[in-house]
Amino acid sequence: MKDFMMIFIGADYAALDLSPEELQNRMGKWFAWGEKMEKAGILRGGNALEPQVRRIVGENRTVTDMTSAELKEIVGGYYLIQATNFDEVEKVAQDFPDYDLGGTVEIREVMVFDN
Repeated sequence: MKDFMMIFIGADYAALDLSPEELQNRMGKWFAWGEKMEKAGILRGGNALEPQVRRIVGENRTVTDMTSAELKEIVGGYYLIQATNFDEVEKVAQDFPDYDLGGTVEIREVMVFDN
């Protein structure tokens, strides 16, 4: 088994102006998806990320503070799961709750360095 990250990219919920009921329904879908992975024994961890972003770029280390309102898309969170290959992770990603909001799942294998 290998570790993979599913990185969630999309709009910040606050920018979408969701009603409290819509937000509660959406969070229920997230919790159900996480529980499904826990029951399957593949979920290794994960978190949502705050919308504040600080970027440090280039040789001059230029610092820019931004919020999700200034960005078209943000990395909103991630899950770390165990699977044998990309195809297995892609199957798990089919239940991502935010495809209907234009969201994206980026799948990356965690690189392991041998000492």
